[in-house]
Amino acid sequence: METNVHVEAPPVQFTETAIAELHRLKSELTVEGEAFLRIGVKGGGCSGLSYLLAFDKKEDGDREYEVEGISVVMNKAHVMYVLGMVIDWENGLNNRGFTFNNPNAKETCGCGQSFSA
Repeated sequence: METNVHVEAPPVQFTETAIAELHRLKSELTVEGEAFLRIGVKGGGCSGLSYLLAFDKKEDGDREYEVEGISVVMNKAHVMYVLGMVIDWENGLNNRGFTFNNPNAKETCGCGQSFSA
């Protein structure tokens, strides 16, 4: 497995509330080995592509970044879909969860979890 830790800024940004929630989630995880936060996209969703945000193991071909003490991995093929995206955490009555503000999205669905590029 290549060690491909990038010292430059990651292609996505996190708000303070998102970082706090990610630290909380990671502290509650019980995973064997090192857990990385995986950011990416996958086929599916009502607009064609869905966002991927989960703790996972590092795979060959991943780029690794460091964000506020969290090790982040991303498949290099996914960077073009999420470059410049801001990930936030909302904890309101009407909306609770991670939100994705993606400047590359041409269309998004009503739930905000899928998009087309």
